Amino acid sequence: MKLTNEVKTALLAIVAIVLLVFGYSFLKGNNLLDNNRNFFAVYKDVEGLAVSSPVTINGLQVGTVTDIDFLDGKGRILVTMNVQNDFQFSKDSKARIYGGDLIGGKSMAIIPDYQGENAKSGDTLVGDIDEGLLELVNDRLKPLQEKIENAVVSADSLITSINQVLEPETRDNIKGSIANLNETMASFKSAANNLDGILQKNSGKLDRTFTNLDELSSNLNSFSDTLSKVEVNRLVGEFEGVIKDFRGIADGLNNGEGTAGKLLKDDKVYDNLDRATKQLEELLQDIKLNPKRYVHFSVFGKNAGEYEAPKDSLK
Repeated sequence: MKLTNEVKTALLAIVAIVLLVFGYSFLKGNNLLDNNRNFFAVYKDVEGLAVSSPVTINGLQVGTVTDIDFLDGKGRILVTMNVQNDFQFSKDSKARIYGGDLIGGKSMAIIPDYQGENAKSGDTLVGDIDEGLLELVNDRLKPLQEKIENAVVSADSLITSINQVLEPETRDNIKGSIANLNETMASFKSAANNLDGILQKNSGKLDRTFTNLDELSSNLNSFSDTLSKVEVNRLVGEFEGVIKDFRGIADGLNNGEGTAGKLLKDDKVYDNLDRATKQLEELLQDIKLNPKRYVHFSVFGKNAGEYEAPKDSLK
């Protein structure tokens, strides 16, 4: 049987269409010859998940994402994934979007749950999103960013305050203070140079001075050693004996013993001494007032004239 050109063209077109379908499915990660299962998950944001992204279970790739499209007018997104593995898990398992770094994109991981009814092709799994590297970095950098912003604001306020304080007159005063400080430092430098010259010129005298100080220190140490060798106990004993003697004398005076004790304690002795002192004073006064009564003297041997009482100088 001879095929016409039209039949040949039709067969060629059918084969081309089949190959196109298989090729397209292969490029999307689907193998039409396998017994695959399709699952769905709903998200508010897929964070860059793309078609043909790998689908894994416990780190093993078991399929790919086959379609991503809007589910409704509220912006929810429906993700379709094809699982090319007979591994069983319940319909309560989670479809988690994870990964995403500076180089790679997002991936899909099925977090299996083994409790409950097994999931069948066409079931919708619980959608979940895991924070990627960029999200973690952003979370860590956010407090640091806030601190940096606060520091910048504080620095700006400080600079503004400084600009307000540093008026032209204040700036001139600061410049003058700095100039005076420079002059003061120059003076200190000159004084230091002069002091260095003095020390160099008098280094010999300074050496002798330090030598004398060393000798003085040695003498003080020797004196201290000498004092430490003194019989302190003997000196203390002698001093206690002297104190005891003084106490005996004081007790004797208080008891009226001896001349001094009688003078202090015996009223009769005191009265007699007082009376004798008064009599002696009266005698001296009378001799002063009437010397001729007690002394008769003539150079030429004449008799003394009649006694005339002198004027009392004490009256």
